[in-house]
Amino acid sequence: MKKLIFLLFISIIGFSACKKDVSPATSTPTLDEQARDTLYAAMNQYYFWYKLMPVVNVNDYKDPYTLLEGMRYKTLDRWSFVETYAEYQAQNTGSFVGHGISMGLDPNNNVRIAQIYKNSPLYTVGVRRGWIVKQLNSTDLAPIFIANNGTAYNQLIGPSTANVTNTFLFTTPRGNDTTIVSAKAAFTLNTVIVADILHLTSGLAGHLVFDQFIPPSNAELATAFAYFSQNNIKDIIVDLRYNGGGDLSVLQNMASYLAGAAKANTPFLTLTFNDKNAQYNQTYNFNIVSTPLNLSRVVVITTRGTASASEDFINGLKPLLPVVTIGDTTNGKPVGMIGIQFKTDYLFWPISFSLVNSAAQGDFYQGFAPLKEVADDITHDWIDRNEACFKEAIYYLEHGNVSAKGLYVGGKPSTVKFDEVSNRNNNAYILQR
Repeated sequence: MKKLIFLLFISIIGFSACKKDVSPATSTPTLDEQARDTLYAAMNQYYFWYKLMPVVNVNDYKDPYTLLEGMRYKTLDRWSFVETYAEYQAQNTGSFVGHGISMGLDPNNNVRIAQIYKNSPLYTVGVRRGWIVKQLNSTDLAPIFIANNGTAYNQLIGPSTANVTNTFLFTTPRGNDTTIVSAKAAFTLNTVIVADILHLTSGLAGHLVFDQFIPPSNAELATAFAYFSQNNIKDIIVDLRYNGGGDLSVLQNMASYLAGAAKANTPFLTLTFNDKNAQYNQTYNFNIVSTPLNLSRVVVITTRGTASASEDFINGLKPLLPVVTIGDTTNGKPVGMIGIQFKTDYLFWPISFSLVNSAAQGDFYQGFAPLKEVADDITHDWIDRNEACFKEAIYYLEHGNVSAKGLYVGGKPSTVKFDEVSNRNNNAYILQR
């Protein structure tokens, strides 16, 4: 076994499972059977809850997908998964083929753009978050979303292949209908969606909408935080509502900007593995970064899709700074994964360690409840101060408290969202990892 490469989903490159003896009469295992056997050995070695796994007969399972489902400790584990190695490489580099959008239902059952990336073919022609999508290829979208029919949606929007063309009928924020024909394209996703300065009655504040923690994010974050530092912001709103996690080193970097220069090289997060792998237990410190901030307050916008690295961002900063959350309760994932590569075919992600902050706080399986519950308002763009979550975060910074604690504003949260980025249906919110 070669060295561990530490990510939020830690990667083990070149892991080799103990192989079972095969009698001469036994046929050669298929690729999926070999992958299954590798996963079986890995689960018994690295799985955080290996003592609580169901007892299985590995030969009863045809591939690693079905085996993982059979071995998973379902009482707590909602996250372990299997993906192809190609899928991992594409996500980790931000590579993507498609329109670069996700859509959801608003409280009036209109389908709207909930997320769009700046390199999207639709973004370049002016489409933004909040636009109503009335039809796709002359088919009304609302009934598909209301029925939560992911199969119909995927058939309608087509495969993630360059030059696949779709015709959208939009209603713009001004109430005008417009038809746009768009071809899917290959591009790199931006992870910093917004980096802006807010002139508030309480002073200058930063506004960061951040999509996912992947290695290319470091350059985007460096630019964003240099901008915040130049403007000497004292508060910041960090929008992580669709951020499902990612790379631990990127999380460490981003948190270090907010922690400030005085906290460099002090403990941030501690990782604890199962008793078979205690040698990998490690504390990660805040980094020395080029433009650390000197902050007074941090407001984080959250949803049920705010998970893993995003929750560790909140938890890791809490001992140092006043951190409050606005929106919905987070996912509740105080554990992380290692990645086990099988040849160039699969990557397995079993839960393998827990994380606590410098005050030894963790185990937030119920998620972080917000100071104020506010529905995800997909009827407005990110920078629109009428967007419900953004508006409430600004209110908190300007008044030092929330507007009406405990009440939803902005209507009910979306119950269905189809994520074109991964071309799959996700109930409630995007969970990228």
